[in-house]
Amino acid sequence: MHRAEARPHRRMTAISGVLCIVRFDIVTLFPDFFESPLKSGLLGKALANQIAEVHLTNPRDFTTDKHHKVDDEPYGGGVGMLMKPEPIFAAVESLPVLSPRAVILLTPQGQTMNQQMFQEFAEQLSQIVMICGHYEGVDERVLHLVTQEVSLGDFVLTCGEIPALALLNGVIRLLPGTVGKEESLKRESFAEGLLDYPQYTRPPEFRGLVVPEVLRSGNHEAIAQWRREQQIQRTRERRPDLWEKWQTQSQQQP
Repeated sequence: MHRAEARPHRRMTAISGVLCIVRFDIVTLFPDFFESPLKSGLLGKALANQIAEVHLTNPRDFTTDKHHKVDDEPYGGGVGMLMKPEPIFAAVESLPVLSPRAVILLTPQGQTMNQQMFQEFAEQLSQIVMICGHYEGVDERVLHLVTQEVSLGDFVLTCGEIPALALLNGVIRLLPGTVGKEESLKRESFAEGLLDYPQYTRPPEFRGLVVPEVLRSGNHEAIAQWRREQQIQRTRERRPDLWEKWQTQSQQQP
């Protein structure tokens, strides 16, 4: 799974239904960060079933000085250190190039991740290269390698590995064959621009908390209507920004 030679890749199309294999290359100073997540849950199963491949590349392996230095002080002064451009360039340029491809820098300055982004990556790309920043960031010249800057949100973390793992998980779960019931992907939060509806399982009553009667009625039409109403109500109350966007899109649709 790590550092293996690239195999021939096949994109899945809506017409052919051919198995999709997407290659993920993570450029990281801490490859061990990914060891457990890549073996766990649906992510581990997807990789074992060759729905996707993940390869970890350490920029430190491409340094040429005896101390394997990957960071240095910023020109002009300032607090902290910056990742040097040479090891990152060498690491990325060592990778095979598969088309279509995205080279992503994980940075708070990037576009915030969302479901639409994950969907586009899953449907359109054969290779996703992710560069994980550290310290105070990376030398600006690294952006010449990058096709897109992506952020987990409007906050600062200690490393780029955390958002890289989120992006990896968000895209792989959308690849055909990862989730057992692909229909569930169409009904979850954000798939239609709305939050998900409340869900319950057995027992029907727990500590005085009762499952809504409509869900136990067996009336599928009434259940569908109730769920839709709950989606709209939840989105309006919890995420007014999504609610406004959904309303606008709904009015524009024929």
